[in-house]
Amino acid sequence: MESSEALLESAEDATPHPAPHRTGTTVTKRSPKTTKIECHVGRRIRERRTMLGLTQQQLADLIGITYQQAHKYERGINRVSAGRLYEMAKVLGVDVGYFFDGFDETDSESTSERQRMCLDLARNFSRINDQRQQEALAQLARSLAERACEQ
Repeated sequence: MESSEALLESAEDATPHPAPHRTGTTVTKRSPKTTKIECHVGRRIRERRTMLGLTQQQLADLIGITYQQAHKYERGINRVSAGRLYEMAKVLGVDVGYFFDGFDETDSESTSERQRMCLDLARNFSRINDQRQQEALAQLARSLAERACEQ
């Protein structure tokens, strides 16, 4: 019979490095591509939720999960199952493919800054209660965009 110290040492030697990702009883090693896709999907969930003016708590309530789980999905900490992603797509009013759009185009710092500005604009736009003001702001944006195309 081996001593407990010998068992502990052999267990430490068998531990894979870097630390693996645990899913249930299976230990898997995440590739950088896997981590990127989870972060991308989480970012797309957050973008859509923000565009609709929902909080993480409201999204969580709509799909029957905790606030903490919604937060982990948006940060790419936890993987979103296919079924859960389908539920989110229905609640957020998009196709499942929406969450993967632009995945191959990411890694651009200017894109992420632009995305932050768009999210901020969408968030503030949804807070305007007066429909006439919303229409005026939308017209201003259209007008500026047309002028930029002419130049």
